[in-house]
Amino acid sequence: MTAVAGPTWTIVVAGGSGARFGQRKQYLGLGGQRVLDWALAAAFDHSDGVVLVVPADVAHEPEPGVDAVVPGGETRSGSVRAGLAAVPGDAAVIVVHDAARPVPCPAVWEAVLSAVAAGADAAVPGVPVADTLRSLDGGLVDRSRVVAVQTPQAFRAEALRRAHAAGGEATDDASLVEAAGGRVVVVDGDPRNVKITAPIDLALAELLCR
Repeated sequence: MTAVAGPTWTIVVAGGSGARFGQRKQYLGLGGQRVLDWALAAAFDHSDGVVLVVPADVAHEPEPGVDAVVPGGETRSGSVRAGLAAVPGDAAVIVVHDAARPVPCPAVWEAVLSAVAAGADAAVPGVPVADTLRSLDGGLVDRSRVVAVQTPQAFRAEALRRAHAAGGEATDDASLVEAAGGRVVVVDGDPRNVKITAPIDLALAELLCR
């Protein structure tokens, strides 16, 4: 498979309702900015264009520097598809990044982009699992055979569009690409690339963003 040539676009997914957190965490303050602003800054640094997916009731509000702001769907996959529709057809690489991962990790972005440039259909960052894992059906899970997957995830544009064309649902986009026959590679993630799912994660991100 040949290397990609063309623009790189990023979809920043910030359409969540914050039901588990108790409020829309992407709009909370972090280091003098919003959580969302940190994710956007990373996207600006590594992209030719950025699409921001937000809750429908704030989709009319301008976001400086963003090429398009679109309302999210009812699910994460639906929100990514909404973002995809706003990405120009000439995009060669599309990155999907969760706004809930605000800590700057340039090496992770560079790693996923490099893997796609080298021929992968998709590249995801993964970090080793430190805890002992046990299946609910009984027995231990070999943690040396699994990683915890993060974003940003990078894709050949045609592979991501093809994977979403059927309207499937998954907790991440690489799973859809793999189900569609694409080749997914795992690159080194970063333990500091925390996802804010609970208030304690926001406190940790505050320390890491200093």
